[in-house]
Amino acid sequence: MIYLDNAATSFQKPISVKKRVIYSMENFSSPGRGGYPAAMRAAECEYHCRELAAKLFNCSDPEKIVITSSATHGLNIAIKSLVHKGSRVVISGYEHNAVLRPLHAIGADLTVASSPLFDAESAFQAFASAIEKGTDVVVCNHVSNVFGFVLPVNDIAELCKSKGVPMIVDASQSAGTIDVDFEKLSAQFVAMPGHKGLYGPQGTGLLLCKDTAVPIMEGGTGGNSLMEDMPDFLPDRLEAGTHNMCGIAGLDAGLAFVIKKTPEAIRAYEYKLSRILIERLKNINRAEVFEAKHDQSAVFSFRVRGIDSEILADSLGRQGVAVRAGLHCAPLAHKTVGTVEGGTVRISPSVFNTTQEVLKAAEIIEQTVKKLR
Repeated sequence: MIYLDNAATSFQKPISVKKRVIYSMENFSSPGRGGYPAAMRAAECEYHCRELAAKLFNCSDPEKIVITSSATHGLNIAIKSLVHKGSRVVISGYEHNAVLRPLHAIGADLTVASSPLFDAESAFQAFASAIEKGTDVVVCNHVSNVFGFVLPVNDIAELCKSKGVPMIVDASQSAGTIDVDFEKLSAQFVAMPGHKGLYGPQGTGLLLCKDTAVPIMEGGTGGNSLMEDMPDFLPDRLEAGTHNMCGIAGLDAGLAFVIKKTPEAIRAYEYKLSRILIERLKNINRAEVFEAKHDQSAVFSFRVRGIDSEILADSLGRQGVAVRAGLHCAPLAHKTVGTVEGGTVRISPSVFNTTQEVLKAAEIIEQTVKKLR
C-alpha cells in the first residue's frame, strides 16, 4: 500500500513507537496509583512525555501540558472553558467540525473571518475587521486539513493579545511539521493530536494551557481524594480517570522522533514529495489542483471535473493508493473554497513515503482517471 492519508493519521510509525507501546504493556501500571516500580515507571514516562512536548512547543511549564485522547478532546475543553451561550466568537473559514460542532452546541454567536485560499494577508485582515466589531474569543486552525493552507496564526495571536481577546489554536495539521511556539503565540490554548504529525498512537493528544480550564469530565486523579471537586491545578484538573499509558508511551517515542529529525526537515521532505505529485496531477485533463508556492503545507486537494471524488478515491484504494475524499469533516472549508458539492480528493504524504512511491501513485492516478472517463 502507498499510504498518502497522513492528514487523517500517520499510519506508518517509527519502529521506536511500536517498541515503546509493547514495552509499556509489559512494564507500566497506572501513574499516581502506587509507589511500586510499575507505577513509578509509568509516572516517569508520563512526565517525560510532557517534558518532550514542552521542549518541542516551547512551553515553559510541562505541567501546563494536558494529555488528552485527541485534538477534538482538547478543543472541547478549550472551547467550553472560554465560550458560553451568546459569546461572540470569530473563526476562520477553514475550521474543522471539532471546532464548529462544540460552538454550535453551546449556542455561540459566530462570525466567520472568511478569506481566499492561500491568501494569508487577506486572512489576517478578515480577522482584524471581525475583532474590531467586538469579540469574546477567537478560534483558528493553523493549517487547513483539506487544502494545507497555512494561516497566519502568529499574527492573529498578536492582534488578539493587543485587544485582550483569548485565542484557541487548532494545531492538528501543524504540530510536528510547522513551528508551534506556545510562548510566542500567547494563545490561551493550543490543541493537537498525538497520532498525526507527532507519530504517536491513535487515542492520544495534547492541550497546551496558558492558565487553568474547565473540566469536561470529573473523576479520580490519584491524589487529593478527599476533595469533592476536581483539583484546581494542572494537569490533574483536566485528567480524570486512568491514563492511556500505552498511548502515552508511544507518543513519548513519537515526540522524541520528531525532535531528533526536526519539524523543519520533516516539512521540507514532505513538501518535496507533494510538489512531485502536484506537478504530475496538474497535467491531467480537467483536473483542478489546489496548490500554492507559499502558505501551504504538504497537504493538498484536487478534483477532476466529471468524476466523483469518492469514486476516484475508492478506485485508487482498491489499487493500493490510500487517500481520502469527500468533505474531510470540514464543510466550512469546502464552502469557503467552493468545493462543497462533491468535495475533493486529499493527498498528504509523510516522512515515511519515498519518491518512488509518489511517482507510482501519480501514475496510478493518471491511469485511473482515464479509466473512469
